[in-house]
Order: sequence, then structure tokens, then C-alpha cells
Amino acid sequence: MEKTSIKVEGMSCEHCVKAITKAVRALPGIQEVAVDLKAGTVTVEHDSAQSPLEKIKSEIEEQGYDVIQ
Repeated sequence: MEKTSIKVEGMSCEHCVKAITKAVRALPGIQEVAVDLKAGTVTVEHDSAQSPLEKIKSEIEEQGYDVIQ
């Protein structure tokens, strides 16, 4: 398992947390998703063979948020 922190802009409320958490958790190989509104980060514990980082970032962007890194 790999733990990655992704900087995301546009998250402001509990709805954002739920939308991102639900979308990313639906991907294969995702162990844990933690959204920190204050820090503007999404930390994901994942199997990079099943869900590479680019796939996770793409899923976050599909929800309407901007991935910074």
C-alpha cells in the first residue's frame, strides 16, 4: 500500500468531503481516503497497481475540483 497526499482546490464544505470520499473509495485498491478541508488535501492509501495516482487525480477532477500537484 502507498499513502499519497494530493493538494486540491475548491473544497469548502462537508458535501465536498463526501463527494470526493465516495468517488475515490469506489476505485479498486483504495484502502482509505481522508479529506482535510483546512489544509486543502486529500490523503489516499492505495494499491498503485490497481489505482495509480493519475487515476485518483482524474476521479477528483471529475467531481469538479482542481488538483494542484
